Amino acid sequence: MLTREIFVNLILAALLLAVPLMANVLGQPFYVTLATRVAILALAATGLNLALGLGGLVSFGHAAFFGIGGYAAGILATHAFSGDPLLLGLSGTNQMPVIWLVAMLVAGLVGLLIGLISLRTSGVYFIMITLAFAQMVYYFAISWPAYGGEDGLSILVRNQFPGVNTMKPVSFFLICYAVLIVALGLFVLIRGSRFGSALQAARQNEVRVATVGIAPYRIRLAAFAISAALTGLAGALFADLNRFVSPSMLSWHMSGELIVLIILGGTGRLFGPLAGAALFVIFEYVLGGLTERWQFFLGLILLGTVLFARGGLLGLLAGKARHG
Repeated sequence: MLTREIFVNLILAALLLAVPLMANVLGQPFYVTLATRVAILALAATGLNLALGLGGLVSFGHAAFFGIGGYAAGILATHAFSGDPLLLGLSGTNQMPVIWLVAMLVAGLVGLLIGLISLRTSGVYFIMITLAFAQMVYYFAISWPAYGGEDGLSILVRNQFPGVNTMKPVSFFLICYAVLIVALGLFVLIRGSRFGSALQAARQNEVRVATVGIAPYRIRLAAFAISAALTGLAGALFADLNRFVSPSMLSWHMSGELIVLIILGGTGRLFGPLAGAALFVIFEYVLGGLTERWQFFLGLILLGTVLFARGGLLGLLAGKARHG
């Protein structure tokens, strides 16, 4: 059955695909790059939406996973270009599928380790401890001179994908778009599974979930690790988009940005991250061209969303969510 929300989701997906394709035909690669940025930020926010939207875990540390994915891409590409071996004699690579796998594994593992500790807390304590871990990773990157320190690390040539010329903006966009669609499909599968139902139930009433023999801690830990892995994948793509990775990807500002995307689009909504990312990039481009203090106006819009449109853009367009 084609519900109102599904119809809105299809329109959003079609617009994200059509705009850069049209821009490419018209010879406007800048707009293709903007659309690619939207797709990557939407992917990162989809990862956070799994923890925040379904599990109610307000993490202020997802920038750590985003940056880890970016550094995975940058470090592997740097060693592939120079020929110098990595730890244990392993070689670098410029193949995107391998880089994505490494980024997801490392980010997921770090997410698992952080979750083991932070998920023993809740509320504001959980927010602060995730922020603390993210800042630890941030300062580690700054003090790591082998890979640029606070100056960051350049990726001289964009990494490769089999059979695709990734240097063409539209080709790289299509890769990012495809990865985003797969991630959204994964979100649907998780939300509709027994695992997803248990995760949402734990958000609503932890005690009742425990009384039926389900351990909320383990459910949340698994969700947090999966969320970290998806955000790490987005970080790897973001590094390739800019052909540069820096500690700014690990900054707490990045964590706040991802939360803003979800709130703007609609917390827990399937296409909420995409709607939020599109709004954010449009505001950044349009308002940023008018004033250097465009974040002030973004703050006003965010305040209005929280006060008068708590379902975000998806709530305004598609009505109340059918999923808790």
